[in-house]
Amino acid sequence: MPNSSAIEESKVPLLDDLCSTIQSNNNEDGHDCHDLVQRVWFESKKLWHIVGPAIFFRATNFSMILITQIFAGHLGDLELAAISLAYNVIIGFDFGLLLGMASALETLCGQAFGAQKHYMLGVYLQRSWIILFLCCVLILPLFLYTSPILKFMGQPSNVADLTGVVAMWVIPLHFCLGFLFPLQRFLQCQLKTGVIAWVSLVVLVVHVIISWLFVYVFKLGVIGTAATLSFSWWLLGLGLLFYTLFGGCPLTWNGFSIEAFSGLWEFTKLSAASGVMICLENWYYRILILITGSLNNAEIDLDALSIWSATVYCI
Repeated sequence: MPNSSAIEESKVPLLDDLCSTIQSNNNEDGHDCHDLVQRVWFESKKLWHIVGPAIFFRATNFSMILITQIFAGHLGDLELAAISLAYNVIIGFDFGLLLGMASALETLCGQAFGAQKHYMLGVYLQRSWIILFLCCVLILPLFLYTSPILKFMGQPSNVADLTGVVAMWVIPLHFCLGFLFPLQRFLQCQLKTGVIAWVSLVVLVVHVIISWLFVYVFKLGVIGTAATLSFSWWLLGLGLLFYTLFGGCPLTWNGFSIEAFSGLWEFTKLSAASGVMICLENWYYRILILITGSLNNAEIDLDALSIWSATVYCI
């Protein structure tokens, strides 16, 4: 039989091999963990490069509405109630429908961009403009007959009448939404979110200045307050259009094309389905504002609820 010293000597290389294997596995696990952290950090930076400017764009949009309501509050309770009802209910209805219809552009543009058919992004953009413009024309009576519609829904007469005046002055904003939303989706699908964010920042600063001039310098009252938002949103849309037309999208924008008038029915069905989906998500709290207008102290209640909802959406 082998002696004990020989047995002990034979165990040494086995223990050394085991220790080396364990240490090697630990090093590999540490290396994998380090690689995982690096991959998560890299993907997070790529994600925030896209969603960060997009979040900022939405925040500036709602900030302009909130700033407009703040300036309207300096005019009086009735003016603030009218502005709030027009923006949160009338424009809110419009906003949800047109935003949803424009969202169909994301699917088509993403597919075309991935398939290397870059010129089709410009064609899809023009088709979306055509369809949303026609939709804006169909919705136009909502703005023209805002006052009788609100009275039929039980809103106070003085609030409904002034809201009808405001609705007439935000008709340019109504058509701007049908122009701006597809353009924003068109640029976002090409990861040009930084341009959208910078233009939004400039327009937000201009909006504050214009609102101050219209309310405190020119003394235009509720009409001037309503006009500022239409002006600012069109400034935002024209800024993005200027970037698109003058070299910002050389691969995807090849000018206006007659091809945009083909395939409109299929595009309309896709846009309508997307519009209904977004509307159902966007309209539920608008109903609360309409119900609030039926309370005894409607002006103050409308002011409080609309400012709260605008602040929450802005945040």
